[in-house]
Amino acid sequence: MARILVTGAAGFIGMHTSAALLARGDQVVGIDNLNDYYSPQLKLDRLAQLSGKNGFSFQKLALEDRHGMEQLFRQHQFDSVIHLAAQAGVRYSLSNPHAYADSNLTGFVNILEACRHHRIAHLTYASSSSVYGANRKSPFSVEDRVDHPVSLYAATKKANELMAHTYSHLFGLPTTGLRFFTVYGPWGRPDMAMWLFTEAILAGRAIDVFNHGRMQRDFTYIDDIVEGVVRTNDLIPQAADPSTVENSGTAAPWRVYNIGNNQPVQLLRLIETLEQAIGRTAEKRFLPMQPGDVESTCADIHALQAATGFRPDTPIQTGVRRFVDWYRAYHGIPR
Repeated sequence: MARILVTGAAGFIGMHTSAALLARGDQVVGIDNLNDYYSPQLKLDRLAQLSGKNGFSFQKLALEDRHGMEQLFRQHQFDSVIHLAAQAGVRYSLSNPHAYADSNLTGFVNILEACRHHRIAHLTYASSSSVYGANRKSPFSVEDRVDHPVSLYAATKKANELMAHTYSHLFGLPTTGLRFFTVYGPWGRPDMAMWLFTEAILAGRAIDVFNHGRMQRDFTYIDDIVEGVVRTNDLIPQAADPSTVENSGTAAPWRVYNIGNNQPVQLLRLIETLEQAIGRTAEKRFLPMQPGDVESTCADIHALQAATGFRPDTPIQTGVRRFVDWYRAYHGIPR
C-alpha cells in the first residue's frame, strides 16, 4: 500500500487515475481547485465517484497557494506524487494567459519544491503532445526537439519538463513527464471535440469542423492513459553514470514518455464513428484552422513499451461507443 498525492483529482484523468490506484489498495489524497473553466458540477460528480471509496480523501486547494501546498505536504507523508492538475485548453490560453502562468508555472514550482523538501520518491506529471508544436516529423518521438510550441499552453508544458529536469539534476528528485495524446472517454472534458460533437449531434445542431476536416489526432482512450500513468509512476527513474550518457542525453533521474494510441484518426472518420454510435447524422460546418492548433498528431510509443511492457490499443470504435453510452446515461438521454 502506498500513499499517493493526485493533483487534479476532480479532473478527467485525475478521477480515473485515483480510482485505479484505490482499486489496487493504495491510499489517495486528492486535491483540486474546482475552478469554473468548465462545469464545477461535473467535477463534483466525478469526486462523488471517489468519495465513498476506502482510502480516499480530498482537499480543495489551488496549486499556486504556496502556504496551502506546504501544509499539505507536512500533513501527509506521500510516497509519490502524480501531478495531473493544470490549466488546460489550447484556445483558452490565447485570451487568459495569466491562468496558465499561475497554475502551470507557479503551481508547478510549488509542486517541485514540496517534493524536494519532503523527499518524495517519485514525481510523475502530465505533459502534453502539444509540446511538439510545429514539428513536421511523424510519429512524434520523445527524441525529437520540441523547441517550437504554437500555444502558451504548450509552452508551459515544455517549461514543466525543463523545470523537472533541473530538480532531477540538482536535487536528485526522480521525475517522469507524460506527454498525453488527445485523451477521451467517459467523464471526459466538455471543451473537447468528443463531447462537443456528441452534444451537438444529439441536439440537432451543426458541428464546427476545423481545417475543413483535414485534421488527424492520435485519440487515446482513458483506460490506456491511466494504465500508462500507473505503470510509469511505479517505475522510478534512476540516475545514470555520466560517462555512459551520449552528448544529447542526461544522467539525471528524469524521463519523458509519450502515451498515445499510435493510430491517428482523421477528424471526419471520428465524426463518422460518432454518427454510428449515436445513430444520427451530423450537420457539418467546415471552418479554417484555429490559432494554436496543429494539423496532425501521432505518438511514437517505443520508449513507453520498452520501459513498461505496455502499449495502448483501445480501438476508436470501442472507445467512442463507451463514451456515447456514458454521455447518454449521465444526461438521462434515452437511446
